[in-house]
Amino acid sequence: MKRAQMSEILRSNDLVLISAIEALLKSAGISVFVADYFASSMEGSIGAIPRRMLVPEEDSTRARRLLNEAGFGAELRPL
Repeated sequence: MKRAQMSEILRSNDLVLISAIEALLKSAGISVFVADYFASSMEGSIGAIPRRMLVPEEDSTRARRLLNEAGFGAELRPL
């Protein structure tokens, strides 16, 4: 089975921002994986380890466009 390559689109400690972006992407049919979620919890949620949001490589351009249109463009990781 071939695994999809993932692209990091966001890195943040802001749980509200992560939740909002995750909901937006999922509503558009884009799969989202939040990496480092448990690592962040293990360090006591002091914000030392930001969570990373990953989307399938083939959805990266569409996800970035959607987030730009929704006003989250400043939060995106550079290409």
